[in-house]
Amino acid sequence: MKTVGFTEGAIGKSRAEATTLDRDLLSALSGTQAGRDGAVANRTRRVVMASLGVMQEQKAGRKRTRSVALASVLVILLLLGPALWRVADDLIGGERFSDIATQFSLFFGILCVALVGAVIVAGWARRDS
Repeated sequence: MKTVGFTEGAIGKSRAEATTLDRDLLSALSGTQAGRDGAVANRTRRVVMASLGVMQEQKAGRKRTRSVALASVLVILLLLGPALWRVADDLIGGERFSDIATQFSLFFGILCVALVGAVIVAGWARRDS
C-alpha cells in the first residue's frame, strides 16, 4: 500500500512540500544531521560544566566562611576562657565584691564580652553595607 507522505504535516500539502518534509524526516532519522546535534550537545556540555564550576566555587566559599567562623569562635573561647574562669572562681569561692581582685576580674570579664559583642556587631554592619 502506497501513501502520499510519511508525516502528518504532509496531508493536504503539495507533493513537493511533502517530499521535502519526508526528506528532512528521513535525514533526521538516519543520523545525517548528527553534526548539528553534536554541536548542540557540546554547547550544552560547556554550559553545564561552567555552571558546575560556579556552584563548586560557591560551595568552597561557604566552607571557607564556615571554617573562619569556627576558628574565630575557638580563638575567642581560648582567650576569654581563663578570664571568665577567674571571675567565676572568685565569685564562687566566697570572695567579696569589695575585694580589688574580684572587682578587677569581674570588670575584665565584662569588658572582654563587650568587646567581642562590639566586634560581632561591627562585622555585621560591614557585611550589610
